[in-house]
Amino acid sequence: MHRFIAAERANHSVSMLCRVLEVSPSGYYAAQRRPASRRDVEDTRLGELIEEIHDESRRTYGAPRVQIQLSRRGERVGRKRVARLMGDLGISGLVPKRRGKTTISVPGITTSPDLVRRSWDPTEPNRLWVADITYVRTWEGWLYLAAVTDCYSRKVVGWSIADHLRAELVVDAVEMAIARRRPEAGLVHHSDRGSQYVSLAMGNQLKEAGIDTSMGSKGSALDNAVAESFFATLKKDLINRRSWPTKAEARIAIFEWIEVFYNRTRIHTTLGGYAPEEFESLRLSRAKEAA
Repeated sequence: MHRFIAAERANHSVSMLCRVLEVSPSGYYAAQRRPASRRDVEDTRLGELIEEIHDESRRTYGAPRVQIQLSRRGERVGRKRVARLMGDLGISGLVPKRRGKTTISVPGITTSPDLVRRSWDPTEPNRLWVADITYVRTWEGWLYLAAVTDCYSRKVVGWSIADHLRAELVVDAVEMAIARRRPEAGLVHHSDRGSQYVSLAMGNQLKEAGIDTSMGSKGSALDNAVAESFFATLKKDLINRRSWPTKAEARIAIFEWIEVFYNRTRIHTTLGGYAPEEFESLRLSRAKEAA
């Protein structure tokens, strides 16, 4: 707490900071006069690294991801110490908010069986894609984002933004994924039972590409957990951090976040601390070495 007060005293009075943080002003000033211990010096050094990593993450990482990045820089620091130092610095990760409903079911329409059964760990790329839709509020009205994620690397391989929820929204996303990845036979496309995914246009698109269709049970977010997790991260890291005056501004920000930050930079604990593209490249190089 003393370090946080020292950092913020240029913006607020010491007495006010001490009162809010329930710290004795005399204790704070006494601590400032004491020579720094070896641990205090090390905490200061680590704190600077933590702030740097946090800024590089666009101020989104919590203690687990900060610890991973410290480890990759050769720093062996425990999770509790990282969390304590982040608390002293007044920084933290972001907490996701609950998603609203975008799934609109169509009564009487035959849906595909669940081929996945909540098994989200394929052994190679283009074996399992998951898809879903979320919404983005702007001052000009709603935008809708459809995304297709490869479960192997958690990479977003296709996406589409529109101001409507018609079937072409999800068709455009899967068309991008097919064009980019050119999958071979055996790929499963998994989604919920929303009207867009059970549409004739979507069914034809997947059939023509030789992709098997899978759908989770009605009303179960766990049956599409990886897609749900991606959108929770998007909302937490980008959408819910500010308001969006125009649709064009939101579109550009989402494009940059997915293609520059999420796919190429943001580390995933489920991938051992690698970003999706980094994870795929590493696995591919290892496979070539083993061949």
